Parts: sequence; C-alpha cells; structure tokens
Amino acid sequence: MFSKQTIYDYDIGGKKVLVRADYNVPLDKEGKITSNFRIKQSIPTLNALIDKGCKIVICSHLGRPKGPDDKSCSLKPVAKELSKLLKKDIVFVSDCVGDNVRKATSEMSPGDIVLLENVRFHPEEEKNDEDFARGIIASTGAEVFVQDGFGVVHRAHATTDAIARQLPALAGLLLEREVDTITNVMQDPKRPLLAIIGGAKIADKIEIIYKFIDIADGLVIGGAMANTFLKAQGVRVGESLVDDDDLDTARDIMKRVRSVMKERNFTFYLPQDGVVSTEIDNKTKTRIVDWDTHDIAEIEAYPAKPKADSMKVKANEKILDIGPYSGAFISGIIQTMSTVVWNGTMGVSELDALHGSIGPFAHGTEAVIDALLGKYGNIPFSLIGGGDTSGYIEDRKLTDMFSHVSTGGGASLELMAGKELPGVAVLWNK
Repeated sequence: MFSKQTIYDYDIGGKKVLVRADYNVPLDKEGKITSNFRIKQSIPTLNALIDKGCKIVICSHLGRPKGPDDKSCSLKPVAKELSKLLKKDIVFVSDCVGDNVRKATSEMSPGDIVLLENVRFHPEEEKNDEDFARGIIASTGAEVFVQDGFGVVHRAHATTDAIARQLPALAGLLLEREVDTITNVMQDPKRPLLAIIGGAKIADKIEIIYKFIDIADGLVIGGAMANTFLKAQGVRVGESLVDDDDLDTARDIMKRVRSVMKERNFTFYLPQDGVVSTEIDNKTKTRIVDWDTHDIAEIEAYPAKPKADSMKVKANEKILDIGPYSGAFISGIIQTMSTVVWNGTMGVSELDALHGSIGPFAHGTEAVIDALLGKYGNIPFSLIGGGDTSGYIEDRKLTDMFSHVSTGGGASLELMAGKELPGVAVLWNK
C-alpha cells in the first residue's frame, strides 16, 4: 500500500498548488510533440485539483537545454497540447521564477492553470538549490506541493526535493499508481512471473537483471544487450553493437542463472536466431541467421544441407532484431506466465517501414506485443517500462491495451531494483 499522503489525504480545497509534472516529451524538428503520452497521464490529477477548486501552477523540465534561450527545449508546445486535452485555457509563462511568474499567478481564480517554463533553463534546478526552490515558491505563492512526475522522482533536484521540504508535500494520482503498481509486481506478483529485458547496455540494467533472477520464474534477454551475452558464449556477432566491457558481467549473470536453475524451476532464454544487415536503415537487404538451433536453416534448405552462412553472422553484418524462431519461442514462454514485466525493445524498432506498418527490425518487438495482448490465448498482467518500449507502443496506439505502461524510465528501473526514490521519500507520510 502507498505510504505517502496524496491529494485526497490533505485539505487542499481552494489552495494554490504547485504541481511537478513530467512533460519531458519528444519533439520533432519543427517543435511539434510526437507523443503526448506523459501529458495525458497527468490529466487525472489536474482534473481532481480542478474539482477541488485549486489554483494550479505546473512546473516541469524538457530535455537538456544548452542555455536559457534554447527554444528547442521550451514547454510552450506542451501548454498548447495541455489546453487541447483539458479543453480550457492554459496560461504559459516564459520563466519559472521572477516578476512575470508573480504577475501571472497573483490573480488566479479556482480552476485556473499556469504552466511555467522549463525549470532546467536554470542550472540551480539540477543542483537541488534551496534558494532557487524558495524563489519558485515566492514567485508563485504556492501553498502546497504535489509531486506527479514519476519520471523524475529518482533525481534529487530543486523541484523534486528542495521544494518538497518547504511546503506540505503530497503525491499526485499518477505517482501513486506508478509506485503502487510496480511495487506490487515486485513484491507480490501473480505467478509465474516473467521479465523480458532489452536495451543496449547491461550496465544500465544489471541490478534489475539480478533482481529478476532472484524473484522471477523466467528471464528473457533481447535487443542489443543480447549481443553481449551471445559474444560471451562464443557466438560470432560481426559488427553488432556489443558492450565488450561487460562480457565478464554477462558470463557472471549466466553463471548465476545456471546456479538458480539447479535450485528451482527457472526459464532463461537468449535469442537463437536474428535478423541481420550490413546497415541500420530500412533499405538495405536483410537476412535471417540461425546461430543456435539450425531449425530454420534446415527447413529453408530441405532436402539439401543448409548453407553454411545461414548459421553465421558475417564479419560486416549487424544483428538488428531477434529472428522468427526466437520470437515464436518467447511467445510460447509468455503463454505460460501470469505476469510479464517488459523493459526494452527486441530490436531497432524505431525505423520506419517502407512497406506496411512494421519496420524492418521491429518484428521481434511485434511478436512480444502480440503474445502479451492475447493473440495465442493467454493474456498476462503486463507492466511495460523504458522509453523506447513505451514510445513504440504509443506510436502503435496500443497503450490502453496493456495493464500498465509506465511513464518513467530510470525511475521504474530504480524502483524495481528496490532503491529509494528521493522524490518520493521526501513526501509527507500518511
């Protein structure tokens, strides 16, 4: 059970509330929002505050500004999108402290919303500067602080930590749901529990890999991360992305897996085939290489002996997706599971398709999606994390079909690993 006070545990009716949201949304070259997922997830909290007659001031960051004049990181497009979603006017202020903020927030009526400019335009934000936090409070006249940006609570910054120490500090509805859902899956999941981990670097996810080896019933490794494990096993991976510094780590992980498999029923799976190409684009010729089971090579070549190169990644090739055999095998594993945690796509899924709707290296990711959504019968509880995974699902307009798609990348990983999140710890206890 969530242990922090929420907006329903404290009398905030009619008060001026400072909301820390996570509006770090992707923008195209023209400054248009390409995914409003994080903005939409903040709406329930904002509507609840409107219903309570609060005067709402929102602060957030976007990207990593090169300076205070970096318009590519302005939150102005977010104000327009928020206005569209809430169907009401949003006042946008071109700073987060100072006279302009004071003027915009001094005569607010109940239900009014003001969105402040990117807090990272001020270097004091990431330094967790208390004076900067006090300046925001003084400029806005905020009486209560509400943390609803799950994607930032693993950072101790001025608008996640310092401000929360100077005002009554509550959790928003999104933050409560994120923490509750992830905590429940990690502490008391409906079993069997499977973790599917992708991404590029083992180092980024080593803690949750070991965590899932300890608590889960199965672990699947995919994406570019799998290349490091394959190379550690002696598989030729050509020019595939490999983290050579973590080859020993991969071997240690597999040693730990073998030990666990002797103690209890545990499934561990690495891709046995993959889609390879010489270039990472959507025009270069691709082929399937089966470096393990040889089943596909045997079928394709029957009755002749398979070509030798069908079983080896050439020196100039890259593994860019899991192959059809691996996709089918993983789908089969999913059919036996009641809960699946998925973090990281299975390939370079972001490339656009030349024909149809699926990119050349997204078929492995699609196989996982199909299995999770019940194409083969079983529909497990699905917890989706990681920016690339949730972004792909959002692009495919499938977000609402999963049990829970997290808005936090690093925050969800740290929470899964059992770490304390500074932006949650600082909130008032119930």
